[in-house]
Amino acid sequence: MSLIVEPRLAARKEPAVDDDKELGERFAAGDDTAVKAMYDRWSRIVYTLAVRSLGDTAEAEDVTQRTFVSAWTSRSSFRPGQAPLGAWLITIARRRIADAHEARARAARLEEALKAVVPEPTVDHDVSDAMVVADEVSRLEPDARAVLALAFYEDLTHQQISERLGMPLGTVKSHIRRSLTRLRTRLEAHHVAS
Repeated sequence: MSLIVEPRLAARKEPAVDDDKELGERFAAGDDTAVKAMYDRWSRIVYTLAVRSLGDTAEAEDVTQRTFVSAWTSRSSFRPGQAPLGAWLITIARRRIADAHEARARAARLEEALKAVVPEPTVDHDVSDAMVVADEVSRLEPDARAVLALAFYEDLTHQQISERLGMPLGTVKSHIRRSLTRLRTRLEAHHVAS
Protein backbone atom coordinates (compact mmCIF):
# COMPACT_ATOMS: atom_id res chain seq x y z
CA MET A 1 0.00 0.00 0.00
CA SER A 2 2.82 2.43 0.75
CA LEU A 3 4.26 1.71 -2.71
CA ILE A 4 1.06 3.08 -4.28
CA VAL A 5 1.06 6.23 -2.13
CA GLU A 6 4.69 7.15 -2.74
CA PRO A 7 4.44 7.23 -6.54
CA ARG A 8 1.27 9.35 -6.33
CA LEU A 9 3.04 11.82 -4.03
CA ALA A 10 6.04 11.89 -6.33
CA ALA A 11 3.76 12.49 -9.30
CA ARG A 12 2.08 15.42 -7.50
CA LYS A 13 5.37 17.02 -6.47
CA GLU A 14 6.96 16.84 -9.91
CA PRO A 15 4.48 19.15 -11.71
CA ALA A 16 4.76 21.68 -8.86
CA VAL A 17 8.54 21.78 -9.30
CA ASP A 18 8.10 22.13 -13.07
CA ASP A 19 5.46 24.83 -12.50
CA ASP A 20 7.86 26.73 -10.23
CA LYS A 21 10.64 26.55 -12.82
CA GLU A 22 8.31 27.70 -15.59
CA LEU A 23 6.89 30.47 -13.37
CA GLY A 24 10.40 31.62 -12.46
CA GLU A 25 11.39 31.79 -16.11
CA ARG A 26 8.24 33.76 -17.01
CA PHE A 27 8.82 36.11 -14.09
CA ALA A 28 12.48 36.70 -14.99
CA ALA A 29 11.41 37.42 -18.57
CA GLY A 30 9.08 40.19 -17.31
CA ASP A 31 5.75 38.40 -17.75
CA ASP A 32 3.40 40.44 -15.55
CA THR A 33 0.93 37.54 -15.26
CA ALA A 34 3.67 35.66 -13.42
CA VAL A 35 3.44 38.18 -10.57
CA LYS A 36 -0.24 37.35 -10.06
CA ALA A 37 0.58 33.65 -10.03
CA MET A 38 3.39 34.32 -7.53
CA TYR A 39 1.05 36.37 -5.36
CA ASP A 40 -1.59 33.64 -5.43
CA ARG A 41 0.99 31.03 -4.51
CA TRP A 42 3.11 32.82 -1.86
CA SER A 43 1.24 35.84 -0.48
CA ARG A 44 -0.18 33.89 2.48
CA ILE A 45 3.28 32.69 3.45
CA VAL A 46 4.74 36.20 3.19
CA TYR A 47 1.82 37.65 5.17
CA THR A 48 2.11 34.97 7.87
CA LEU A 49 5.85 35.61 8.27
CA ALA A 50 5.18 39.34 8.57
CA VAL A 51 2.35 38.97 11.11
CA ARG A 52 4.41 36.64 13.27
CA SER A 53 7.37 38.98 13.26
CA LEU A 54 5.59 42.34 13.48
CA GLY A 55 2.47 41.37 15.43
CA ASP A 56 0.39 43.86 13.44
CA THR A 57 -1.95 42.83 10.63
CA ALA A 58 -1.95 46.22 8.90
CA GLU A 59 1.84 46.35 8.85
CA ALA A 60 1.92 42.75 7.64
CA GLU A 61 -0.38 43.68 4.75
CA ASP A 62 1.90 46.60 3.90
CA VAL A 63 5.00 44.36 4.05
CA THR A 64 3.30 41.79 1.82
CA GLN A 65 2.51 44.46 -0.76
CA ARG A 66 6.03 45.92 -0.59
CA THR A 67 7.52 42.42 -0.96
CA PHE A 68 5.78 41.78 -4.27
CA VAL A 69 6.49 45.29 -5.55
CA SER A 70 10.17 44.84 -4.62
CA ALA A 71 10.24 41.45 -6.32
CA TRP A 72 8.82 42.89 -9.51
CA THR A 73 11.12 45.92 -9.58
CA SER A 74 14.20 43.78 -8.89
CA ARG A 75 13.22 40.85 -11.13
CA SER A 76 16.39 41.34 -13.18
CA SER A 77 18.39 40.07 -10.20
CA PHE A 78 16.46 36.78 -10.09
CA ARG A 79 18.32 33.88 -11.72
CA PRO A 80 15.88 30.99 -12.41
CA GLY A 81 18.59 28.33 -12.45
CA GLN A 82 20.31 29.40 -9.23
CA ALA A 83 17.52 29.48 -6.64
CA PRO A 84 13.84 28.61 -6.44
CA LEU A 85 11.52 31.57 -6.96
CA GLY A 86 9.81 30.98 -3.61
CA ALA A 87 13.08 31.09 -1.68
CA TRP A 88 14.12 34.29 -3.49
CA LEU A 89 10.75 35.86 -2.66
CA ILE A 90 10.96 34.87 1.03
CA THR A 91 14.40 36.49 1.21
CA ILE A 92 12.86 39.73 -0.06
CA ALA A 93 10.02 39.38 2.47
CA ARG A 94 12.49 39.00 5.32
CA ARG A 95 14.25 42.19 4.19
CA ARG A 96 10.95 44.09 4.04
CA ILE A 97 10.10 42.80 7.54
CA ALA A 98 13.49 44.01 8.79
CA ASP A 99 12.79 47.38 7.12
CA ALA A 100 9.48 47.58 8.99
CA HIS A 101 11.20 46.89 12.32
CA GLU A 102 13.80 49.55 11.53
CA ALA A 103 11.07 52.04 10.57
CA ARG A 104 9.40 51.40 13.93
CA ALA A 105 12.67 52.00 15.74
CA ARG A 106 13.35 55.21 13.77
CA ALA A 107 9.84 56.49 14.48
CA ALA A 108 10.28 55.79 18.19
CA ARG A 109 13.67 57.57 18.21
CA LEU A 110 12.20 60.53 16.33
CA GLU A 111 9.27 60.75 18.70
CA GLU A 112 11.63 60.77 21.67
CA ALA A 113 13.85 63.38 19.99
CA LEU A 114 10.85 65.57 19.28
CA LYS A 115 9.72 65.33 22.88
CA ALA A 116 13.17 66.54 23.91
CA VAL A 117 13.26 69.39 21.35
CA VAL A 118 9.68 70.62 21.37
CA PRO A 119 8.86 72.38 24.62
CA GLU A 120 5.76 71.52 26.58
CA PRO A 121 2.82 73.64 25.41
CA THR A 122 2.31 76.73 27.47
CA VAL A 123 -0.09 79.63 27.33
CA ASP A 124 2.68 81.96 26.13
CA HIS A 125 3.93 80.13 23.06
CA ASP A 126 6.19 81.73 20.53
CA VAL A 127 4.07 83.20 17.72
CA SER A 128 6.96 83.04 15.27
CA ASP A 129 7.35 79.28 15.89
CA ALA A 130 3.63 78.82 15.28
CA MET A 131 3.93 80.74 12.02
CA VAL A 132 6.92 78.66 10.92
CA VAL A 133 5.08 75.43 11.71
CA ALA A 134 1.88 76.62 9.98
CA ASP A 135 3.88 77.64 6.91
CA GLU A 136 5.70 74.31 6.77
CA VAL A 137 2.47 72.34 7.26
CA SER A 138 0.88 74.27 4.38
CA ARG A 139 3.78 73.14 2.14
CA LEU A 140 3.19 69.45 2.83
CA GLU A 141 1.50 67.34 0.20
CA PRO A 142 -2.26 66.92 0.79
CA ASP A 143 -2.04 63.33 2.10
CA ALA A 144 0.69 64.22 4.61
CA ARG A 145 -1.26 67.32 5.71
CA ALA A 146 -4.40 65.23 6.26
CA VAL A 147 -2.47 62.62 8.26
CA LEU A 148 -0.87 65.28 10.50
CA ALA A 149 -4.20 67.02 11.07
CA LEU A 150 -5.81 63.77 12.21
CA ALA A 151 -2.83 62.84 14.38
CA PHE A 152 -2.39 66.17 16.14
CA TYR A 153 -5.71 67.99 16.00
CA GLU A 154 -8.01 65.01 16.39
CA ASP A 155 -5.52 62.97 18.43
CA LEU A 156 -6.13 59.77 16.44
CA THR A 157 -3.82 56.78 16.58
CA HIS A 158 -1.91 55.64 13.50
CA GLN A 159 -4.34 52.74 13.08
CA GLN A 160 -7.38 55.04 13.32
CA ILE A 161 -5.88 57.40 10.74
CA SER A 162 -5.18 54.45 8.45
CA GLU A 163 -8.79 53.31 8.72
CA ARG A 164 -10.28 56.78 8.30
CA LEU A 165 -8.21 57.65 5.23
CA GLY A 166 -8.16 54.14 3.75
CA MET A 167 -4.37 54.34 3.67
CA PRO A 168 -1.93 51.53 4.57
CA LEU A 169 -0.62 51.84 8.14
CA GLY A 170 2.99 51.96 6.95
CA THR A 171 2.14 54.89 4.66
CA VAL A 172 0.50 56.77 7.54
CA LYS A 173 3.58 56.23 9.69
CA SER A 174 5.86 57.31 6.85
CA HIS A 175 3.89 60.52 6.31
CA ILE A 176 4.07 61.35 10.02
CA ARG A 177 7.76 60.53 10.26
CA ARG A 178 8.74 62.56 7.17
CA SER A 179 6.51 65.48 8.12
CA LEU A 180 7.82 65.67 11.67
CA THR A 181 11.39 65.53 10.39
CA ARG A 182 10.67 68.44 8.04
CA LEU A 183 9.01 70.44 10.82
CA ARG A 184 11.84 69.76 13.23
CA THR A 185 14.48 70.77 10.67
CA ARG A 186 12.58 73.95 9.85
CA LEU A 187 12.11 74.85 13.54
CA GLU A 188 15.79 74.20 14.28
CA ALA A 189 16.80 76.42 11.35
CA HIS A 190 14.39 79.08 12.57
CA HIS A 191 15.86 79.00 16.09
CA VAL A 192 19.42 79.19 14.73
CA ALA A 193 18.47 82.20 12.58
CA SER A 194 16.70 83.96 15.46
